[in-house]
Amino acid sequence: MSSPNIDFTLIRSARKTISMQIKDSVLVVRAGRFVPRLYIQTIVNTKRDWINKKIESAKGRQLVSKQAQTPDQIAELTYIAQDIIPIRVEFYAEIIGVTYQRISFKNQKTLWGSCSSRGNLNFNINLMSLPIDILDYVVVHELCHLIEQNHSSQFWMLVERYCPDHKECRKWLRENGNLATR
Repeated sequence: MSSPNIDFTLIRSARKTISMQIKDSVLVVRAGRFVPRLYIQTIVNTKRDWINKKIESAKGRQLVSKQAQTPDQIAELTYIAQDIIPIRVEFYAEIIGVTYQRISFKNQKTLWGSCSSRGNLNFNINLMSLPIDILDYVVVHELCHLIEQNHSSQFWMLVERYCPDHKECRKWLRENGNLATR
C-alpha cells in the first residue's frame, strides 16, 4: 500500500530545475512551466522523509505569540504571504468561478480574512503559520463571500462544495488558531 501524496504549493516559472522549500510548514515547489504535475508529485513523494522532518522542525518555531513577533518576523511573514496566498486565491477563484479585485495582507488580531463588497480580499499574514488545509479553507471561505456576502445556509453549502472538511478546519481554528497569532 502506498503512502498518500504530500500536499504542496506549486510555483511555475521559466526554470529548468525543481526546487523544494519549507516556508512556515508549507511545502513550496518551484518547477518549470511544462513539467508534468504527476512527475513533480513523484519527486515530492520520494523526498517524504526530508519534507516531514523539515515541516516538524518548522512547526516548533512557528507558534510564536503575537507579543514575540519582531518587525523582521512580521516582514518575513508578509513576504511569504505575498508569495503563497495569491497562488492559492487564483487557484480556488478559478475553480469557484469568481473574480476578485485586490488582495491585501495585514497583521490582524482577530480576523483570518475578510472580503469587501467591492471584491477586495484581506488576509492575515499569520495564516503562514497554519497548515495548508487551514489556509485553503480561509481562502475558500473569503472567495465564497464574493457570491454570498453573509453566513447563511447557502453560504455554508457553497463553502462545503469547495472545502468538504470546512467544519474540521473551523474547529481546528477555534482550538489552535490562537497559538499562531495571539
